[in-house]
Amino acid sequence: MNLSTSRYKRVVIKLGTSVLTSGSNKLDKAHMVELARQMAALMRSGIEVVLCTSGAIAAGREHLLYPQLPDTIANKQLLAAVGQSQLILAWAQLFSIYGLHVGQLLLTRADLHDRERYLNARDALNALLAQNIIPIINENDAVATNEIKVGDNDNLSARVALLCDADLLLLLTDQKGLFDADPRTHPDAHLISEVANIDDSLREMAGASVSGLGTGGMTTKLQAADIARRAGIEVIIASGHHSDVIVKVTTHQRVGTHFSPIENPLESRKQWILAGPKAKGKLVLDEGAVRAVCEKGRSLLSTGITRVDGNFERGATVEMFDAHGHKIARGICRYSALALRIIAGKHSDDIEPLLGYDHGNAIVHRNDMVVL
Repeated sequence: MNLSTSRYKRVVIKLGTSVLTSGSNKLDKAHMVELARQMAALMRSGIEVVLCTSGAIAAGREHLLYPQLPDTIANKQLLAAVGQSQLILAWAQLFSIYGLHVGQLLLTRADLHDRERYLNARDALNALLAQNIIPIINENDAVATNEIKVGDNDNLSARVALLCDADLLLLLTDQKGLFDADPRTHPDAHLISEVANIDDSLREMAGASVSGLGTGGMTTKLQAADIARRAGIEVIIASGHHSDVIVKVTTHQRVGTHFSPIENPLESRKQWILAGPKAKGKLVLDEGAVRAVCEKGRSLLSTGITRVDGNFERGATVEMFDAHGHKIARGICRYSALALRIIAGKHSDDIEPLLGYDHGNAIVHRNDMVVL
């Protein structure tokens, strides 16, 4: 297959636990070397590869000979701490067969939340790729808490795709792609080969993971696809056991479910707003504010806010909803929750008299906002 015809320059490949274990309780090294062979072929053709790999906890269980441990966060972190080194060792050995080096990056949401750390992580990724080294990325499960976890490697891989300005995000799983019904219970389910828009009906089709080994299902893959495509990145969900799947996808053969990128991708800062900081609060808007934000591209003003949920400081990321509970936007708020509860529904001219200070008329400026 002629990889020189590929239009991709940089590809993020996410491998789920079920792909790496082939549904067993240990790493399937034979299959991993086949995946490494395909990724090495991409690298030789000039396509840069970033690998987001699951499997640390599964690798930890295998290395410790499957200990019977209580299902606690501490024990999961124990398994991740042991398994992470085993997983990166396995990848280093497999890629060395093809003369390639690997470099490990362990990330948490905190690394993506802070703008400086976000840019530092991006610089590290680019430095590895510039030296023809494959970055291998996983969540830092050994130290991450719920407050700073991304939570699943599907969403982590989407954020990494934004971080390194990838052309393609390939999510490899134990399913052939997204189906119009659960293929495990509906034998007549049809594969959806092309998705132009991710809406509520599509999200309802997404099933949960049943492997018992991973944390992601089709729901998290749709979330990841939505994040990446808003940044102008193509997304494909496919089976990690499909013959030559990585090469076939990158040579534009029809495999799995393809998600078209949005034509006008977000600029870098808005990509960070979308993919990095965890939302600290929720603002409910009236109909006029929803129209102004969604249809007219305007900033959010205090007069359009009907409710403020959460406790957050100025500069926090917030999500905006309409009266029916539909999320319409997210952005960086210029006022604290305490201040917003005082000025919500009030005219902009009332902000300084009510608060004794003024950070401007815009509660969330359009330049700091991503409309969903």
